[in-house]
Amino acid sequence: MKLAALHLNALRGDVAALDLISLEGGTYILEARVLGGRLSIRDEQGRILHFRSVEHARDFLHDFPRVPFHLVHAEIHDEMIGMPVVAHEPLRVPISLRSSW
Repeated sequence: MKLAALHLNALRGDVAALDLISLEGGTYILEARVLGGRLSIRDEQGRILHFRSVEHARDFLHDFPRVPFHLVHAEIHDEMIGMPVVAHEPLRVPISLRSSW
């Protein structure tokens, strides 16, 4: 979903939440949870948006309507210590869409 469409859907109340997903290498992508599933947020050229930090994403979304916002981390601890791979839900931490500054 492109950013402009995301903004319109959020204004209509069609966005249940935004998930800022932490990736290896210290980057993040943004997904919208909408009816029918999750959609990656893309720029006007159709490329998935990448963020350097939580604050970078917050700055980008500064005029966005308030919706639940979560920081999402995949649990890789088991893989790191050589345990068998078991399906786990990712760690979802609610955070503020606005910076507390």
